[in-house]
Amino acid sequence: MKAVESNFDGLVGPTHNYSGLSVGNIASKSNQSGVSNPKQAVKQGLEKMKALHDMGFVQGVLAPQERPDIHTLRRLGFSGSDSEVLKKSYQYSPQLLAACSSASSMWTANAGTVSPSADTTDGKVHFTPANLINKFHRSIEDQVTGNILKATFSDEEHFVHHQALPHSDYFGDEGAANHTRFCREYGEQGVEFFIFGKSAFNESYLAPKKYPARQTLEASEAIARTHGLREQFTVFAQQNPDVIDQGVFHNDVIAVGNKNTLFCHQQAFLNQEKVKSDLCASYGSGFNVIEVPTDKVSVQDAVETYLFNSQLITKADGTTLIILPEHCRQNSRVWAYLNELVEQKCGIDELHTFDLKQSMQNGGGPACLRLRVVLNEAEQKAVNQHTLMSEELFTTLNLWADKHYRDRIEDKDLADPQLLVESRSALDELTQIMHLGSIYPFQK
Repeated sequence: MKAVESNFDGLVGPTHNYSGLSVGNIASKSNQSGVSNPKQAVKQGLEKMKALHDMGFVQGVLAPQERPDIHTLRRLGFSGSDSEVLKKSYQYSPQLLAACSSASSMWTANAGTVSPSADTTDGKVHFTPANLINKFHRSIEDQVTGNILKATFSDEEHFVHHQALPHSDYFGDEGAANHTRFCREYGEQGVEFFIFGKSAFNESYLAPKKYPARQTLEASEAIARTHGLREQFTVFAQQNPDVIDQGVFHNDVIAVGNKNTLFCHQQAFLNQEKVKSDLCASYGSGFNVIEVPTDKVSVQDAVETYLFNSQLITKADGTTLIILPEHCRQNSRVWAYLNELVEQKCGIDELHTFDLKQSMQNGGGPACLRLRVVLNEAEQKAVNQHTLMSEELFTTLNLWADKHYRDRIEDKDLADPQLLVESRSALDELTQIMHLGSIYPFQK
């Protein structure tokens, strides 16, 4: 059956704020304690989703997490009413409350790893939520993420859902931000490409010195086993530890892939020539590598503009687009290189930019905001249809955001009990709009 690569973007949550929680993510840290605009953030995300829908792509929507996370704060010993839990946790540590109020699930590339049915031995689509154990504020996401994925892809005839890997540094897993897939046609057997930052068990592997490596080789191998992937079509590569120390906290900040094309920086991988050779051997003839030289675009330029944290997507007519943050247009070196690339006709045909300032300031571009899910015709019909972008859903979600979201949040606002009420009201209504059922702890 004919298959398409769909994009499921995460809705930005009502508590979107700039708490600078992500060490190693330069944009996140540099905008710490700034004033955020949750309403603008969610609307910027919706505009991108609607634009891809209008281009003819299958575009889905994933719900955000419940925040502030009162359930986790109670596990940490804060008691009393919900407002008392907020007050006590803020008095104890504003940073802790900020971590439990993070809207970081907007980075849906970290929601999990997805393997299409064409690649798996049982012929089903497999999902594994990421455990995200490297950062506390993200390590509390995976259970609700699993609930959201199950509510979106619920048909057991087509979809298999796994638990997150054990919550241990040995199996640190950051999801699709360190995973991509190559294929000739989306519905055919593809090559799944896993990128790791370090090995937990083998000390002979190099590791970064300044910032943490968030993905382990062992985690990537465990997911490949769990998903039933075929060894000859699975490639593992190590991220260059030097670029991790320059702020490339995930592979999708330095490389992106689609169909037969790998678009990457010259310094993306350790032993890069071998990585390219391994991919070519697994894919076969016709594999295309667009390697961006350092003298054209520096690693610093890539990190500041999120050039590689872009969506590389192919239309039905074979045209390949790259969906870029507006920051790329504003950098003369990056924009000149991109236009040169299009002129050379080497695999990227069109450039499209989007204003994603609210999410960019928190450390993520277009690719961070979406989870790619390859679906054949039967699987598309089995998806929860109320989660798929349409004119009606776009209008409904914009009205929903106008009703529930604030246009300004500072750090001190996270302790406001009314923000919790507003957030829960928004999410309760959202689960009804998208027919998700009771996916949040407060709904149990």
